Amino acid sequence: MFSLSAFDIFEKSIQQYHVINQVDQPFNNPFPKDDINHLLYRKNWIDTVQWHYEDIIRDPQIDPVAALALKRKIDASNQDRTDLVEYIDSYFLNKYQKVQIKENATINTESPAWAIDRLSILALKIYHMQEEVDRTDASPDHLAKCTTKLNILLEQKSDLTAAIDQLITDIENGAKYMKVYKQMKMYNDDELNPVLRGQK
Repeated sequence: MFSLSAFDIFEKSIQQYHVINQVDQPFNNPFPKDDINHLLYRKNWIDTVQWHYEDIIRDPQIDPVAALALKRKIDASNQDRTDLVEYIDSYFLNKYQKVQIKENATINTESPAWAIDRLSILALKIYHMQEEVDRTDASPDHLAKCTTKLNILLEQKSDLTAAIDQLITDIENGAKYMKVYKQMKMYNDDELNPVLRGQK
């Protein structure tokens, strides 16, 4: 199952990040560049670093100058995330380009890579909720609430992995077809963002 293999890679990325647990640590991808696992590992690493950016920027005592610099990093991270999703979709487009699409085939509301994007974020939620469940300094009420949330997240994992694999199977069999739209983000483009354009 592609989705469970991807989730395993996401867990490896998350665990590796937390060895040092610093947003500015060096990144080393253990998979070769021509392997889809390389993209999946890189995708989750971006998500993991950004998860911790989001924690840092919510510090009410953060220096405003540091907050602005961090906001710029979050913007760049979002762009990297989008780019990686499109690279992963390109993998699927290439893999299934010769599939004979059935006459009654339908399109899905999201591409495989955007569903995998949600799975990557879900892996982070599960990891950090498990951390909360394992805390020894938290109240019984907190632990009970987090255990309930963790169980819901694990149910979501079961549902989402099944849905992803069904979508991939349907594409492989021609029952669904892929049609990928580029995100066409406007706020980073100095021709499309009026503030940036005005500064040129």
